[in-house]
Amino acid sequence: MIEANLDIPTADGAMNTFVVYPDEGGPHPVVLFYMDAPGKREELHDMARRLASVGYYVVLPNLYYRRTLDFALTERSEAQMATMFAHMASLNARTTAVDTAAMLAFVDGQPAAKASQLGAVGYCMSGPFVVWAAAQFPERLRAIASIHGANMATDAPDSPHRMVDRIRCESYFACAEIDRWAPQADIQKLQGALEAAGRPHRIEWYAAVEHGFVFPQRGAIYNRTAAERHWERLFSLFDRTLRT
Repeated sequence: MIEANLDIPTADGAMNTFVVYPDEGGPHPVVLFYMDAPGKREELHDMARRLASVGYYVVLPNLYYRRTLDFALTERSEAQMATMFAHMASLNARTTAVDTAAMLAFVDGQPAAKASQLGAVGYCMSGPFVVWAAAQFPERLRAIASIHGANMATDAPDSPHRMVDRIRCESYFACAEIDRWAPQADIQKLQGALEAAGRPHRIEWYAAVEHGFVFPQRGAIYNRTAAERHWERLFSLFDRTLRT
């Protein structure tokens, strides 16, 4: 496996990024990995490595680079949580467009990346980001996956459920049954919008698990069985859509 920590230039600055891909057999289909709110950290690097191990060129940026290069939530103290939520609030559809454009330009210039075959996955806060990315760059993304994505249906004009008619690719949404950030009523709005738009999609409910269930370092919230199912779904989605 080849790994690199590098800066990707964007319209807003230098986005520090972890890149990992197999050391042979390339060029490889690309997966853009949009982080969750606790920040780019070794736990996410390990998840990126798992994707790369089955044949993908994975790009995992620090989306908080406009504010900090090294934030990672280490404890759920009041101060750290307040900092995290402030970082989260700085991200939106515009920043997603800027960051995605930069990642696309980067992979377009990488010999080991097959940038014509590209998908994206987002966790928690980045569930909306992959929808925005697919809506903003419909000609580039072949598949997106949102894993316990938060705020998927809001009153905002750019709410993810209002943007799905702009996407062309297949989408997958893994939803935790116990999730105050993505209540069932919101997911029903998302599903209705996807059906109305006629877009290929799958919404899957993971019973009796909580928001964040895929992360091994999330303590009692981590659910190994459900987490492994999410990996099976990701591999199936990307194998079906990115390898043809």
